[in-house]
Amino acid sequence: MKASVLGGSGYVGGELIRLLLDHPEVELVQATSERFKGKPFSRVHPNLRQRTALRFSATEDVEPADIIFSALPHGTLMNGIDRVMDLAPRLIDLSGDHRLNNPSDYQRWYDTDHPRPELLEEFVYGIVELHREEIARSKLVSSAGCNATATILSLHPIIKNGLIDPERSIVAEAKCGSSEGGNSSSPASHHPVRSGCVRSYKPTGHRHTAEIVQELGVEVDLSATALDMVRGILVTANSRMIEPFEERDIWYSYRSEYSDEPFIRFVKERSGSYRYPEPKLLSGTNFCDIGFETDDTRIVIMGAIDNLMKGAAGQAVHAMNVMCGFPEISGLEFGGIHPI
Repeated sequence: MKASVLGGSGYVGGELIRLLLDHPEVELVQATSERFKGKPFSRVHPNLRQRTALRFSATEDVEPADIIFSALPHGTLMNGIDRVMDLAPRLIDLSGDHRLNNPSDYQRWYDTDHPRPELLEEFVYGIVELHREEIARSKLVSSAGCNATATILSLHPIIKNGLIDPERSIVAEAKCGSSEGGNSSSPASHHPVRSGCVRSYKPTGHRHTAEIVQELGVEVDLSATALDMVRGILVTANSRMIEPFEERDIWYSYRSEYSDEPFIRFVKERSGSYRYPEPKLLSGTNFCDIGFETDDTRIVIMGAIDNLMKGAAGQAVHAMNVMCGFPEISGLEFGGIHPI
């Protein structure tokens, strides 16, 4: 199957290229970059040296393919989607342009009116663990936001199985690596300013909140803090239980939803240095590690992912595998390294 990547020079685009070059069912035929048109992929992604002879193309030169991944900036695809849909029968959008079901939410969370609101009903939200059957039937998928992915996967089982009180606040804190901000520099990302920081950059109003509420059906108060790491997200979510539950009830809740999921792992050890989910160990992998702890009335959920993989490129390849009937783990088998 022939695949192309729009927006291949960003961090997410680079991960898509890396994954698709190794995918046993896929031939990567093009990746675009207006800035680096005609340059080899390794000019931007040095980890791809001697991996391929392909060079970046301009968007206007993209040819028909079997599937297109769009890693273009937010707001770009929604204004040029007709041409892209004419080029391929399947499209996976990794931006926020088609994640929200309600068109009015785009004005609130993205400060814009959606130009094609009728298409929002056709896009399937791209978390396979929640929408596997819909994705298998769909030709249009919108990948989830990275902070939303970690939060939704961590909270979904206990909400679905009625373990927490939806009338009381669920507070989630996402601790994020610098790659989440993309590869465009800013004064805040300048090394002397960024290094060593623990920076609350979105204590309220994070746009991924809209996805979380949409998918979980309950209110969640999301805050985001930038840490001095490159990859990774650790979400810590606090909530009150409806009643004190035995630990086995919580385990059952998670296993009833995720026991057959190839990319969900439960991490809750009695001893050792990594007793709970640790994003450092997930670098380059498509896993979401989930753990929890309780006291008399409170449950604390911890979920970790690599924001560029399970939160972006890996999630999109997983959705492609389901769309096309490939084995779900194809191209996503890397298990991580330790120490790192």
